[in-house]
Amino acid sequence: MAQFTTRPEICGTFGVVSSTHWLASAAGMSILERGGNAFDAAVACGLALQVVEPHNNGPGGEVPIIFCPAERDAVTVVCGQGVAPAAANIAFFESRGIDIMPGTGLLSAVVPGAFDAWMLMLRDYGSLTLREVLSPCIGYARNGFPLSEPTCVVIDGVKPLFQEQWTSSAAVYLPNGDTPSVGELFYLDQLANTYLRVLQEAESVGGDREAQIEAARHAWYRGFVADAIDEFCRHTAVMDTSGECHHGLLCADDLARWSAAYETPVSRRYHEYEVFKTDSWGQGPVMLQQLALLEDFDLGGMPPAGAQFIHTVTECAKLAYADREAFYADPKFVDVPLDVLLSDEYNQARSALVDESSSMELRPGVVEGYGGEPVYRAAGSTTDIAYREALSYGEPTASSYAETRQRLRASRGDTCHLDVIDAAGNMVAATPSGGWLQASPVIPELGWPLSARGEMFWLKPDVPGALAPGKRPRTTLTPSLAFHRGEPYMVFGTPGGDQQDQWALHTFLRHVHHGMNLQEAVECAEFHTKHMVDSFFPRETDLGHLAVEGRIDERTLRELDSRGHRLEVYGDWSLGFVSAASRIGHCLRAAASPRFMMGYAVGR
Repeated sequence: MAQFTTRPEICGTFGVVSSTHWLASAAGMSILERGGNAFDAAVACGLALQVVEPHNNGPGGEVPIIFCPAERDAVTVVCGQGVAPAAANIAFFESRGIDIMPGTGLLSAVVPGAFDAWMLMLRDYGSLTLREVLSPCIGYARNGFPLSEPTCVVIDGVKPLFQEQWTSSAAVYLPNGDTPSVGELFYLDQLANTYLRVLQEAESVGGDREAQIEAARHAWYRGFVADAIDEFCRHTAVMDTSGECHHGLLCADDLARWSAAYETPVSRRYHEYEVFKTDSWGQGPVMLQQLALLEDFDLGGMPPAGAQFIHTVTECAKLAYADREAFYADPKFVDVPLDVLLSDEYNQARSALVDESSSMELRPGVVEGYGGEPVYRAAGSTTDIAYREALSYGEPTASSYAETRQRLRASRGDTCHLDVIDAAGNMVAATPSGGWLQASPVIPELGWPLSARGEMFWLKPDVPGALAPGKRPRTTLTPSLAFHRGEPYMVFGTPGGDQQDQWALHTFLRHVHHGMNLQEAVECAEFHTKHMVDSFFPRETDLGHLAVEGRIDERTLRELDSRGHRLEVYGDWSLGFVSAASRIGHCLRAAASPRFMMGYAVGR
């Protein structure tokens, strides 16, 4: 029996686009209507997200993309994750008394990878011109877009930082010296000017489409964009979460030496499905590990928002995420034993650890000769001086510590997501992030900040995620693509940092095991655990934690409490921002989370 949902599951045959912002979804759909394919639409949607969700991503950020062309049925990943600068090494930070990567500022800046990833896919798989796919992004930035409440909340949270330290950001995001109002038209003129200049330099090479895209890539990574980043990092010292001002390590040569690349995905079969993810430079395999751990549990016999389902899925998540921290890292630098971590034998032994009580410890597995002991600090620790001083602008006190903690968490960057399927069956999922307005100061010549994704490195040499020049941080960004009975079927994903491979997994499981359509599965009451090493500064761990939406009934909460879970009850519609799209034959479907009233699916 169909469940009530706040909006319908979108269904059509022409094309569908779903994303975390309705304006970006509209931009992607407009490209399909113009005759573009799913790859063109994904690029336009992704670039539009940089404008309309500036607190969740930006031009200085990164993006992993996973796609399947209709004519090939071969899943491919585009790695748009930039690397650490050549000058970034553990000794540099040790010499300055820094033992944890800053969560903001310029020291954690990595090469901005999103633009090259979008351009690479556009060149090889798209059909429209650079001008056509850039048009919505430039239009929103130049003509204005309505500010969402989450954006305004973030701006207000970092207003003192902007006013006192990051004045170039204040010039952009505090018009008239104050936080802008929800719903007012907002303009990002310098960002628009940057993209217009990229477009001008691209079109100056003539009318050849591929030549224009290559010229745009050159302007970004070897031209005026790289020069502006180099100049800013060399000559501007900015406040970060170490409590001090530092110059950046990123330089023009770092950008010139890097480019986005195609990669083979990692996958695992799950009943009649095969799920594809990025490699271990992201957390993607952690979803596959959870599927492997859950394989022999009767999830279909458990109510989808009941205590047994929530407990079982949470306990398997704890095991998979412990392995993430112990083993995952950039596979170009670290040998990650994914063949073992995804094997039946390994996961059958691991799943036997799941009992009727909540685990209260980190329990990574053992693979002889691989991995390292997870490093973490307990949530609420007051031993980290840098954390106590972060954003407090003065001597920390007992009262300011709580305020600092709340302000830092309120201003933490998040992520976006998009899914596109066209009439031909081309499928794309992407999870853009980084370059948040609260990550680092706006570069005045460009109109946007750099990514601080380097905060996910460890400054300890004996762990897989240790900082090294040219290395990718192990990110949380994790788009998903699934086959059903050997046919390309579904693309899906969500923002949410460490929660991405929880919320998206729950949607998938409820769709697969409980027969929910995409919109029903997306809207079902959500939950997640923070029983893991947090990927973000200050890298805390909250053992036994379990967050649930308030819609989950009291009886279920009592049972979860009796099992030892440390419950944190959120608002009724506050967890999970999944979007998804699927294809069976010529029938295309799409859904988006209604939470925070931003995400939207469109199609016909």
